[in-house]
This record gives sequence, C-alpha cells and structure tokens, in this order.
Amino acid sequence: CLGSSRCPQGEDCFAEQARRKAQKVDVVVTNHAMLAIDALSEVSILPEHDVVIIDEAHELDGRITAVATADLSVTALTLAAKRAGKLGGTKDHDVKVTDLAKELDDALGTCNDGRWTTLPEQVQPPLRALTDALTSLRFAIATAPDGEATNDPEKNAERTSLSAHLQELHDSIIRMLEVFAEDDPAKQRDVVWLTRDDRRGDSLKVAPLSVAGLLHSQLFLDNTVVLASATLTIGGNFNAMSASWGLPKGSWDSLDAGTPFDPAKSGILYSTRHLPQPGRDGLSEEFLDELASLITAAGGRTLGLFSSRRAAVQATEAMRARLPFDIFCQGDDSTGVLVEKFAKDENSCLFGTLSLWQGVDVPGSSCSLVVIDRIPFPRPDDPLLQARKEAADAEGRNGFMEVAATHAALLMAQGAGRLLRHVTDRGVVAVLDSRFATKRYGGFLRSSMPALWQTSDIAVVTAALRRLVAS
Repeated sequence: CLGSSRCPQGEDCFAEQARRKAQKVDVVVTNHAMLAIDALSEVSILPEHDVVIIDEAHELDGRITAVATADLSVTALTLAAKRAGKLGGTKDHDVKVTDLAKELDDALGTCNDGRWTTLPEQVQPPLRALTDALTSLRFAIATAPDGEATNDPEKNAERTSLSAHLQELHDSIIRMLEVFAEDDPAKQRDVVWLTRDDRRGDSLKVAPLSVAGLLHSQLFLDNTVVLASATLTIGGNFNAMSASWGLPKGSWDSLDAGTPFDPAKSGILYSTRHLPQPGRDGLSEEFLDELASLITAAGGRTLGLFSSRRAAVQATEAMRARLPFDIFCQGDDSTGVLVEKFAKDENSCLFGTLSLWQGVDVPGSSCSLVVIDRIPFPRPDDPLLQARKEAADAEGRNGFMEVAATHAALLMAQGAGRLLRHVTDRGVVAVLDSRFATKRYGGFLRSSMPALWQTSDIAVVTAALRRLVAS
C-alpha cells in the first residue's frame, strides 16, 4: 500500500475510508486474516485497542501461520521482472532476474518436493545470486528513466508497488537461506518445503515451525484477549489449545459455557469396531455396505464427511447405484447451492470433503445422520505439520498426540457439530473408522466431541434412525 497521500486512488480507496471510519468507533469487527496482518506487520493496520475478542478461535493458529508464510515461485520472479521491464530504465537488471529465475527453475526440477532440512547444492547459486539481482532491480526502477514525466502518478505508484514486491521476494530468499545457516535441523525455527503445481509451477515456501511465540509477543502481551469457539476443549480441556497459542500455564482463565442442547438425549455417537481399517485402496465393500444400511435406515437425510475427494466420489457413485435417494456430491455445483438443495430435499444426501466439516448449518430433519469416513489425521506428506510433530518428539513430548491427534480432534468436533443445530434436532453421528473405537487415542478424540450417547451396536443405531423417520 502506497498510502492515501501518494496513491492516485487514495481519496476513493475503500480501505482508507474504512480505516478513517474505524478511528471514530468503539468496536471494530474484522476477520482473522486482518488481525494476523496487524499483529505481524511493523505498521498498525487496525486502530489502537485494549481488548481483542476472537470468535472461532480454533482457527487462529492456522490464520497466523498463513500470514507468516512466505512464498517464492519462479512465476512470481518472472512476472516481477516483466513488470520492471515495462517501466524502463532497468539497464538489463530485469533480464538478469529472468535468467536467474530460469536457472532456479531448472535446479528445482532436479530436487525432491516436500520438506528440505538441507539446502540442495544445485539451488544455492541461483538463490544467492537472486538476492543481489533483486536488490539491483529494485534500485534501478526507483527513479524514472530519461524522458518519462516525473509527475506521472500511475507510473510512480507502479514503481513504489513493484519495489515493495521485489523487497518481499528478496526477504523471502534471505529467510530461507537463514534456515539452512543452522547446521542442526532440530534447531531450525522455520520450515522450508518445495511444492509442485502443473499449472503454477514449482514454489518454495517458508513458514514458522511454531506461531506460539509470535502470538505471545504480538497479540497477548499488550491486550486482554478473549478466545471463543464451540471446539476449544480438545481432549476434554483447554490445555492443548492454550499450548498452541503460547500461553504459559497460570496466565489464563477458562470457562466452559456449556450448550443449550442435551447431546446425550438428542444424539447417538456410533463408532464401528468391525470394519477393516482404512487403507490406500479406497473405501472397502464392507464400508459401502454399512454406509448403505445407515442411509437406508435414516431415509436419506445424510451428510457424508469424507477425508478425500476420491473417497467422496467413490461413495457417491456406489450409493447412487444402490439407493433411491438423491445423492449430491461436492463439485457437482457450488457448495452453497448443494447445501441449499440438501436442506430443501428431506430425503437427499450430501457428500463432500473438508470444507463441509465446518460452517454447514442445516437444522431440522434434513440432516439426521452425519457420517465420518475416517479420522482426519494430517497427510503424512504435509511438511509443516510433520515438522511440528518431529519437533515435539525431539523435545520429549508426544508429537503424535500434540499435532496429529489434536488436528484430527478439532476437525471431528467440527464435523460432529453439524448434527445438532437446533434444540429440537435429533440424529446420529457415525464414525466408520474402527480405529476410533479400538485405538488408545480414540478416547482423546471422543472426549473432544459433543457428549452424545455412545454405542458400537449397528442394530441399535439403525433402529433408532428408523424410529426417527417414523416420528
């Protein structure tokens, strides 16, 4: 942002108008992303304030991490050089950046994707050379070339904007190089990884191993902060969430405000024991048989929450062939349209992936059965979460419970929360992953979910669903 005094659109800028208005009010409502930017940037984005109230606080860690993550792609480097070339006066510094971007692209093509704990030798020369080349290009575009009007507001704005972008690219590289200046991977405080995208090309990312320190120093130190969510008591208490926010024991108070629902009388938590454990070969026939039995007993009325797009599509195709109900699958239309169809058609089903686990609000009998296909542990190839797990293990803590199980517990609590949306709602949450009932960590996951009445007897569940339909 150039600032309203220097930007050609400064007087009409919606953000500037909102900022001026916010200076005169008592309460400012914003989102997690803006709060994170304000907390992590060197300038104040939000007006001075004494108290912060954070709703849906279980998402705070992820939002802060996203803002604190830097990205370096060959595409971004190439486009930045092209923008500089159009401004003129670069003295071939833009060509130098383009050539080094191509050299980096070739080097990245020989590297493994995923997390890097050491910097590949073939990547070092182009990365180090780019730091100097980006600095030279930024200085080259700082002043207008001969013959260009110095009072051209559009061109001046573009120079300032591009200069800031080039500085960000430069700082991202420096941050990545500093990670590998630490010889011991266990002492690295940032995580660097390579991602591949057929459309956007290769990209290097760097993110903090933990945002606890950032939150403690930038958000909690100078403000009174109230964090609220329906899913903060992971494992039955607030300890896991407070630790992820960097809050030392004894520095915070908590209140479980309860719920207007009576989960034990309104719903059943069914955890299967007899189905085979989920594997890499898709949903088993036994799983599909049980899913069909549950949906039949519920008369449709099922929200299916699947851990992958592949599983959701497989279940959709199988149920469409077996059952007389309309089966909507995420991707067939926009999510909002599908949720609306599901809510209006009482005997329909809606299957989808993780974006349906939160925010879907369908009160009444249209959603009487919520099915979770498997425990949503993070993917083993997720570089950041795996790095956090390994760091916890290295410090003598249980990385699996602290990272993987907590991640899964949050999602399962959110998913189970799709069932009871009104005090008159009734129904079943069915977890068709036998590990949920048989593994030791299952108790931790169950204690993170609404206190529904629990059973592993499929006959009890289907009978209850049929009674619900009849009533």
